[in-house]
Amino acid sequence: MNKWIAKPQSEWARNKMNLLGSERVPFAFLIDFLSEQPVVLPLSQCQNNGLYFIFPNASIVPPIQAALPDAPVFHPKPSKFADYKKGYKTVMQNLTHGNSYLTNYTISTRVITNYSPETLFGRLNSKYQVLYQSNFICFSPETFITIHDNTIRSFPMKGTIDASVPNAEHSLRNNPKEIAEHNTITDLIRNDLNQVAQKVAVSRAKFIDTIEAQGRKLLQMSSEVSGSLPKGWQGQIGDILYKLLPAGSICGAPKEKTVEIILDSESHSRGYYTGVFGVFDGQTVDSCVLIRFLEQTHKGIFFYKSGGGITIRSEIDSEFEEANKKVYVPVV
Repeated sequence: MNKWIAKPQSEWARNKMNLLGSERVPFAFLIDFLSEQPVVLPLSQCQNNGLYFIFPNASIVPPIQAALPDAPVFHPKPSKFADYKKGYKTVMQNLTHGNSYLTNYTISTRVITNYSPETLFGRLNSKYQVLYQSNFICFSPETFITIHDNTIRSFPMKGTIDASVPNAEHSLRNNPKEIAEHNTITDLIRNDLNQVAQKVAVSRAKFIDTIEAQGRKLLQMSSEVSGSLPKGWQGQIGDILYKLLPAGSICGAPKEKTVEIILDSESHSRGYYTGVFGVFDGQTVDSCVLIRFLEQTHKGIFFYKSGGGITIRSEIDSEFEEANKKVYVPVV
C-alpha cells in the first residue's frame, strides 16, 4: 500500500469497505487527500451523520432545503501573486531536477459570501454534489472510478480552456503543455488500474466536456481508461480504492514523490479537497474527485480551493490566472 496512506485510519477504512462490500451492504465513502479522516458509512446512516450527495443515479438529500439569501454575495479575495510564486518556485525546481513530470499545485482563496454549503446544495450545475456536516460543499465534474459489470473505469480530466476563446477546442487540443499534461495523467491512471485490473486500455481518448461556470463556459479534456476485475471484487473495494489513492489527476507523476513536493510547496492543508467520495449501491460503484470545493471553517470563514497541473512548459502567469478562474459557484 502507498506509504503516505498506510496508517491506522486507512486500514480501518479499507477493512470496513471490504466487509460492507462482501455483505453487499450499500455504503458511502469519503476519503481526504492524505486519508487522515476517512469516513465509511452504510447509506442508512449518512443522513444522521450529515453526509449528503447527489449523483447521476443516486442521492441522499436533507429533509428540508435551506433557503437562498435574498441578495446573494460571492466575492473571492484572490491570493497574492507573491504567495503563489513562492510555492510555484518550489514546484518548478523539482520539475527542473526531474523529481516530477507533472505536479498539481493548488491554492486556498478566501471568499466573502452569504451562501452556505446547505443553501448551495442541490442548486448547483454539476455532475456530482457532496455536502458534509456544513464543513464543505463540493460540486465536482470529475469521475474518479466507476465499477459496473466487473469493469472498472477511470476518467482522467486534464486540460482546461475558456470556451469564449476563439477556436477554443482546437486551441485546447493543440496546446503542447495541455496535451503533455493530459497524456502524463492518462498514463499514470493506466498504470494505477494495472495494479487492480486486467486488460487495461484507453477506451476513449481526449474527449471534450463543457462545464458551466458562473455565466461562462469552460472546456475540459478527458479520457477513459478501463479494465476487467475478477468476480468477487465487491469484497475487495477497499483494497482496490487504496491501491489507486490518491487520485492521480490531483497529485501528478511519479505519484509518491509528487505528493511530497505538494506537501512542501503548498501553504494550506488540503483536507478533504482533492480526496474522493463514492457510493457502492450493492452492485456498482460510482465516485468523484473532490474538486470545485468551498469549505467553511469553525469560525464561519469560507475558503475555496483550486489549482492546476504544472509542467516544465508552464507559465506562471497563465497558471495563476487558471487557478483563480476556477473559483466560482455555478448556481442554477
